Amino acid sequence: MYKILIVFVATIIVCHADSRSSRQGSFNRYFVYTRDNPRVPVELDITAADLNTTISATRNTSIIVHGHRGSATTTLNPTVKDAFLVYGDLNVIVVDWSVYASLDYSVAAGAVPSVGNYLGDLINDLVTAQVVNLDSLHLVGFDLGAHIVGFAGRRVNGTVARITGLSPAARNWDARSNRLNRNDAYYVEIIHTDSGGLFGYGVGDAIGDVDFFVNGGSGQPGCPFNNYCSHNRAWDVFAATLTHNHLVGNQCGNWHQVSLNLCRGYSLRMGNNEFNKLGTGMFRVNTRRTYPF
Repeated sequence: MYKILIVFVATIIVCHADSRSSRQGSFNRYFVYTRDNPRVPVELDITAADLNTTISATRNTSIIVHGHRGSATTTLNPTVKDAFLVYGDLNVIVVDWSVYASLDYSVAAGAVPSVGNYLGDLINDLVTAQVVNLDSLHLVGFDLGAHIVGFAGRRVNGTVARITGLSPAARNWDARSNRLNRNDAYYVEIIHTDSGGLFGYGVGDAIGDVDFFVNGGSGQPGCPFNNYCSHNRAWDVFAATLTHNHLVGNQCGNWHQVSLNLCRGYSLRMGNNEFNKLGTGMFRVNTRRTYPF
C-alpha cells in the first residue's frame, strides 16, 4: 500500500510538472514594428478586432527570436529589426521570452519546445486571420532562439517559407533530433560564427539546407579568444546582409576545405531576406572585423 501511494504521488508530481512546462510559452510577448512605427512597437493582441491595422497582409513578415539571457530590448533585436525595415516595408515581430530566457541555461533550454510551440500557434492564428502568409514568412532565431523557430516551423499548419538560424545553441542540442533542422521550412539557412569546439556556443554540424561557416565558423576577426563575441557576430553579420547583401560564400566539398579556406564551389549570397534562394551544402564566407564586414 505504501509503495502504491508513493507511485501515485510521483505520478501527480510528474503530471503537474509536464502541465507546467507545457505552458512556458504562455509567457511569450510579441511586439510588432513596421515603417509606420519603427521605434515604438505595438504589442500584438491576436484577439483585437483591429488586428489588420497592426499587421498588414500586403507586407512580408519577419519574426525575430532572441537567445539565452536575451529580451525584446537586447541589442540583437533593434539591430536586426532596423535592418529588416531598411530592407523593406515589412511586418517585423520581435518575440520576448525573457521570463525563461533570463534563467539558468538548463531551465531556459527546457522551455524551448513550449516557447516554440506557442509561437507556432500564434503564426497559425495570424494565418487564419489572413494577416500573415506562410509563403512570405521569415523566421530568424539566435542561439536558443534558433531551436525555438525550428519548433515553431514544425508546429504550423503548412510550411514556413524560410528560417535563418544564427549560431544555433550547441549545449544540450548537438545530438538531439528536435533541434533546428533543414525540414523545418522550405529553405533553412544557418550562419555559424562560433561553431563546435570545447568552448564554442554554437552548433558545429551542418544542419540546414545551406550552412555558412563565417571565416571557417569560429574565431571571428575582432574577437580575439572571445567565444561570446564570435557567437554574437552571427546576428551582426546577418543584419549587415539585410542592408548590403554583399557577403558571398563559396561551396565547400568537405570540412577540410572549410577550415583551410579552400572552398572553390559555386557562390551564394549569405543572409538577406530573399525567398527564392536555392542552394545546398556547406559554404565558407570571409569577412572583415568591423561592420559591414
